[in-house]
Amino acid sequence: MSEFLQLLISGLTVGAVYALVALGFTLIYNASDVINFAQGDFVMIGGMGTVFLMAAGLSLPIAALVAVIGAVLVGLLLHRLAIEPARGASPVTLIMITIGASIFIKGVAQIVFDKQFHTLPAFSGADPINIAGAAILPQSLWVLAGAIILFVALYLFLTRTLTGKALIATAANRLAARLVGINVRVMLGLAFGLSAAMGALAGILVAPITLTRYDIGTIFALKGFAAAMVGGMGSPQGALVGGLLIGILEAFGAGYISSAYKDAVAFLAILLVLFVMPRGLFGSKSVERV
Repeated sequence: MSEFLQLLISGLTVGAVYALVALGFTLIYNASDVINFAQGDFVMIGGMGTVFLMAAGLSLPIAALVAVIGAVLVGLLLHRLAIEPARGASPVTLIMITIGASIFIKGVAQIVFDKQFHTLPAFSGADPINIAGAAILPQSLWVLAGAIILFVALYLFLTRTLTGKALIATAANRLAARLVGINVRVMLGLAFGLSAAMGALAGILVAPITLTRYDIGTIFALKGFAAAMVGGMGSPQGALVGGLLIGILEAFGAGYISSAYKDAVAFLAILLVLFVMPRGLFGSKSVERV
């Protein structure tokens, strides 16, 4: 029982990070129909930025805040300099642009940071907490609590504020949103900024557990994309469920089968879901009038 609980907590911890990355994919996809494969690099910017700002003498909260602001600026620049000029291009072209942007961000990160693995100190100590025989790291609780707070905050923003409702309207129908006076360009930039902020916060929360490096964003982008596909691309609740599901499957696969196949779980889940439910667990059916 203790081993089962240990693996469950581990899966929920990493799954919460995948869910945040998947939610970033979902926000941008809903607003602009773009699948942003640079999403994982926001996770890297959050973690690496905080590490090096702390090394420069800043406290953890200030370093984290500056790193998140830096990630948001990168997200806005990605939209303004790469996505906006290519509006109207085919989906494949836009995907290639985001992949190219991801490669560029990694190249810059090698110069600004370095190629070594780094870690952040645990937020509240590294001594494990014993729960029913399972040793749970306090940082895991920070990750889970942080993910819950971010999801609730985003939900309240989208449903209780005019700006959030304008973003939802833009995602639903950009032409209709423009006709009622919504600045669609600003809303698209907001979607990129929010997704970058969530990715950076996820990177800061998980860095004390998984370490961070200039190229760590690649694996998070792939796992986040897998989570978004499993849950249903474009579905916020699907991003949450898909991320947690991928994380749990990875943890139990590594614990009961072999850690060598851990990274294959996400892609096997994609194939299984696409075969059985091509639109994912929460994907909605599209209707086209002719």
